[in-house]
Amino acid sequence: MRKDRVQFPAARPVLKRRTGVDRVLRQPADPGSPTILMFDLTTFIQAIGYLGIFTIAFAESGLFIGFFLPGDTLLFTSGFLASQGLLSYWPLLGLTFFAAVLGDSFGYAFGRKVGPALFKKEDSIIFHKNHLERAENFYKKHGGKAIILARFMPVVRTFAPILAGVGKMRYGSFLFYNLVGGALWSTSLITLGFYLGRVVPNIEYYVLPIITVIIILSVSPTLIPIIKNKKYRDQAVAQIKIFFKQKNRS
Repeated sequence: MRKDRVQFPAARPVLKRRTGVDRVLRQPADPGSPTILMFDLTTFIQAIGYLGIFTIAFAESGLFIGFFLPGDTLLFTSGFLASQGLLSYWPLLGLTFFAAVLGDSFGYAFGRKVGPALFKKEDSIIFHKNHLERAENFYKKHGGKAIILARFMPVVRTFAPILAGVGKMRYGSFLFYNLVGGALWSTSLITLGFYLGRVVPNIEYYVLPIITVIIILSVSPTLIPIIKNKKYRDQAVAQIKIFFKQKNRS
C-alpha cells in the first residue's frame, strides 16, 4: 500500500484519495477546527478555479493593492488539490508562473511611470507608507536579487518590482530576476503541496499545520526587523492598546 501511494497513480487510486479527502472534510466538526478551516481553503480554491488562482497570483505579485492576498498558501493548497485529482498539475504550474511574471512586470511598469510620487502619498486603508519603506530597505540591501528573494516574503513581494521600476532598473536585468523568481516561487510551493499530497498518508489532516509553518517562515524575515526596530515596535504596541480600549468601550 505504501508503494502504491508513492507511484504516479492510475484513475482508481486518485478516486480513493479524493474520496478520503471528501470524507474528512464533510464529517461533523466543531467551528474553528482544522477540518472546517481545511474545508474553507479547498472550497474557496475550487470555487475560484484557475481564473481566480491566476488573478490572485497576478495581483499579489505586482498589483498595488494585492499585498494582503494569500499567495503562498494559495499555491501550496492548489498543489495539494492537484495531487488529489481536483486540479491539473501542469496547467496550474504554467498558469501561476505566467501570472507571477506578468504581475511583477506590471508592478515594474507602474513604479517606473509613477516614480517618487509613491513616497509622497498619504496613508490610507489600503496603502501604508511603511510597507513601501520596508520594501525599499530590502531592495537597497539585496539589489537585483531582491526580486527573487522577495517572492517568498509577503508584502515585500508586491512592492519589490514597483521599487525596481522607481529606481529605473534596466528592464532586461529585471526580467531575468523576474523569470527566475517566478519559476522558483510557483514551482516550489505547488510541487511541495503536490508531492506531500502524493506520498504522505492522510495528508488532509496535516495540510493546515503545514500551511501555518509556511506562513510563519514567509513572514518572519519581514517581522524580525520590525520587532527589532523600536519605532515600529512602539507603533505596534500603541495600535494594540487602541484596539483593546475600543473593544472595552463597546
